Amino acid sequence: MTTNNEDQKVVLVTGASSGIGEATARRLAVEGHHVVLTARRTDRLDAIVDELRQAGHSAESRALDVTDRAAFQTLVDDVTERRGRLDVLVGNAGVMLLSRLDALLVDEWDQMLDVNVRGLYNGIAAVLPHFREEGTGHVVSIASVGAHEVVPTSAIYSATKYAAWALTEGLRQESDPGIRATTISPGVTESELADHITDPYAANAMVDYRAAVIPADAIARAVSFAISQPADVDVNEVIVRPAGQR
Repeated sequence: MTTNNEDQKVVLVTGASSGIGEATARRLAVEGHHVVLTARRTDRLDAIVDELRQAGHSAESRALDVTDRAAFQTLVDDVTERRGRLDVLVGNAGVMLLSRLDALLVDEWDQMLDVNVRGLYNGIAAVLPHFREEGTGHVVSIASVGAHEVVPTSAIYSATKYAAWALTEGLRQESDPGIRATTISPGVTESELADHITDPYAANAMVDYRAAVIPADAIARAVSFAISQPADVDVNEVIVRPAGQR
């Protein structure tokens, strides 16, 4: 599917250097939107953007640490000034450092809170003034089935994803109808998230849990569906998981 010029959106995707963020950026660019890919790994971003541009799509890469509020605001302001608007924020950046609470990996808990929660509301704080000025805009938060369930090793991670859901739902309730808010909650999806788990117990538990997995593009399709709806339709939440996930 491709868009005509009237339907093209300017979309900023965080955590776009791999996994769901990369798949979302690729799909939306192919569909005709201008995509701003952001992450800390700029070498990976640049390679993706070069590939998209060579195929005739509209994309750019920008370095961003979502935990840096001032940097997030500067980037959003710059994109809005250069492109004339920003239509969609896809808040995808996240980490999943699972462990039992009694492992006391408090530094990892802090990292999850910083990226998964502060990173999201830093983005909301950056885009909301622009959305309010234009009377339109869309925040798509990538949460997790962990926003709906807690399992051993997921207490802190699930807490951050419950928070992501609450932030997005609060934005929906507080905003004028022109500003839409969507939470996408993926189940087990191809990504690098599990590769960064340091706790041996949690890492071992992930082997069975990740036996059934769906491609990252399955989540990208859900994002595309949400942002392609008519202005009077707000897709509030979508849960996407493997048919075989327990």
